Amino acid sequence: MCRVSRRYATRESKFRNSPARTAWEEQLKLETWKPETVVATSHSANRHFRIFSVLPESAATADATAERRLALRDRIVATLLSWIVPAIVWLIGLTLRFKVEAPYATAEEGSLTRIDDLYPGIFVFWHRCVLPAMWMFRNHNLAVMTSESRDGEYIARVIRRFGFVPIRGSSSRRGSRAMFELRQLVTQGGGVAFTIDGPRGPRYVAKRGPVVLSRITGIPILAFYVAPDRAWVLNTWDRFMIPKPFARLCIRGAKKIYVPADADEATLDRCYAEMQASLDRVTAYAEAQFSSSPR
Repeated sequence: MCRVSRRYATRESKFRNSPARTAWEEQLKLETWKPETVVATSHSANRHFRIFSVLPESAATADATAERRLALRDRIVATLLSWIVPAIVWLIGLTLRFKVEAPYATAEEGSLTRIDDLYPGIFVFWHRCVLPAMWMFRNHNLAVMTSESRDGEYIARVIRRFGFVPIRGSSSRRGSRAMFELRQLVTQGGGVAFTIDGPRGPRYVAKRGPVVLSRITGIPILAFYVAPDRAWVLNTWDRFMIPKPFARLCIRGAKKIYVPADADEATLDRCYAEMQASLDRVTAYAEAQFSSSPR
């Protein structure tokens, strides 16, 4: 056995036999992820949303954190980013303007009509609108798959501060383990969100993961997009947007996509094409509401 294979087998063995994995499996058997409706009061209005009982660290997150062993420099950077980035997002977010009325908040026929219908759900959106989407759906305990790279660790620490649950994995590494955890959460009534063209692109090309998750859980897929009228656009693969202070936001939701439990390969391809088309459609609509919307 080569050195790389031995190292991989050792890591997998440690994960399978770890106390964290055993405790996590026992908690799943007891079905402890039970949703309950609570009411939280903000400074402006009563906001109704659900809180889900989830482990502080998922099995994949705990294992990834333990085996990655960030260097001292990376740990310092991660700690600084986990405080600085949320502070900046909060300062900008408090100034953002959003109206729950047309044309700034609209949905296609067959989409969500109330926030109470948010759970259970599988939500997909483009990587470039992560910041405005993170602000709009903060503190709703949505699970988000983040990569196991160093950048993924930075993102995981930031999104926790906005009430999201990071599940570590990606389309290129440990995706099956993360999908298992997402399946357990969704079947217990939770919600998950995918930055569907991340973490590496290509831009505006969706991955197939949500289609598979929808087939095995019976929960529909819902695509959405959040567009600001003014934003700084970074020179990155996804043309990442940072809304400028006092920017207006427009959110557009697509109709739900149902994937049959007995879907064959042709049906999966059709559902995937429908998801891709829905993302393209809501993106075009939201950006069209602002003549100066960033591209």
